[in-house]
Amino acid sequence: MNVLAETYVAVRRLWRGFSRWLASVMPKGLYARSLLIVILPMVLLQSAIALVFMERHWQMVTFRLSNAVTQDIAALIDIYREFHGLDPDNSKLERIARNRLNLDAEILPPGPLPPALPTPFFSLVDKAMSSEIEKQIRLPFWIDTVGRSDFIEVRVDMGDAVLRVVARRSQAYASNTHIFIIWMVGTSVVLITVAILFLRNQIKPILALADAAEEFGKGREVEFRPRGAREVRRATYAFLEMKRRIERAMEQRTTMLNGVSHDLRTILTRFKLSLALLGKTADVQELESDVGEMQRMLEAYLAFARGDIGEAASPTDIQSMLEILRQESERLGHDTEVVYAGAPVATVRPAAFKRCLANLLNNAARHGDRIRLEGSCDEKFLQIHVDDDGPGIPQEEREAVFRPFVRLDEARNQDEGGTGLGLSIARDIARSHGGEIFLGVSPLGGLRASVRVPV
Repeated sequence: MNVLAETYVAVRRLWRGFSRWLASVMPKGLYARSLLIVILPMVLLQSAIALVFMERHWQMVTFRLSNAVTQDIAALIDIYREFHGLDPDNSKLERIARNRLNLDAEILPPGPLPPALPTPFFSLVDKAMSSEIEKQIRLPFWIDTVGRSDFIEVRVDMGDAVLRVVARRSQAYASNTHIFIIWMVGTSVVLITVAILFLRNQIKPILALADAAEEFGKGREVEFRPRGAREVRRATYAFLEMKRRIERAMEQRTTMLNGVSHDLRTILTRFKLSLALLGKTADVQELESDVGEMQRMLEAYLAFARGDIGEAASPTDIQSMLEILRQESERLGHDTEVVYAGAPVATVRPAAFKRCLANLLNNAARHGDRIRLEGSCDEKFLQIHVDDDGPGIPQEEREAVFRPFVRLDEARNQDEGGTGLGLSIARDIARSHGGEIFLGVSPLGGLRASVRVPV
């Protein structure tokens, strides 16, 4: 039992290793895998057919033709031995060979045969002719199947003379085999071409669905309609229905928040009006400060919950946006630097993305004196780094600051306050673009906030 168990474990280990290796060399794309599913069985089938044809038909026909030529040579030897006295110059034998057997025969004086030629790497006719001559004639012979490609030369030592016979290769060789090979390869090419065209048309709707889902994840609107096979259309309709439900839920949330915002602002306006009628006392000023703080928190919360819904993505000059943010920061008295590399234009939701960067910039300005905006854009991603020289955030607390209403006052400047929604809003906007925000250590010594979104 232990031996069986060990054998089973070893076989499973080998199978897993083979499976991992096969997965590593297999193509990753659906189009390539589909082609492999179609082409591989076809190649195996054609290979099997070719192998059977070579083994059974080609070899069999070649051996039979070689047998017939060898019988003709044996007959010429018999004629020479039986009727040599009646035909001293061998003219009748040569005429019979030429007219009846389609062979060029010649009787040479006795002498040694030429040295044996090297055996060709792949010559079925050489093997077949040599085998038949050894079996039927049983005399010393010399054969040349490669000297002249269209002819075969055979010399047989008869003792008192040497019979030299030249035959066409087609008499001893199935020369029409290439027609079958050409037909097989030609039909395979046609079938593979049809398969490639068909699979390409079947894969296009799947790729279009993937692109539409990716664009929707980036907050972009694309023209997309169901097409392709029934299953692909079903998946497309399901995606479109999900997209409509998400958009309807977002629209309903925006409408509800607008109503809540209106009602709460109305109440806060009443508070402000009532406090204004009470006069400028110390208690009234404290209440006005509380009401102002409530209004700021309300606006921040509504902005976080709303997430700038409804804005369409469009090509935006990111470099100019960074320059505008730099000017606004410097007007507030902060030393701000901008460095940008790559394509200046990227497809984003302009107002939302600017607000994301502005929140990160305000966070840097609140806790640092020097600010650096560094941007880059390549074929895949737009990346913006916002660096400051403030106290930074400990690594174990960098994820917590993205939660709504979380403030790390003990780690940052306690004299400056906020609602605790700035980073939450920024990350929400970045994720609505299909991107993310990361926090790290700045080269300036403070915090680095990095925004990366696909383009």
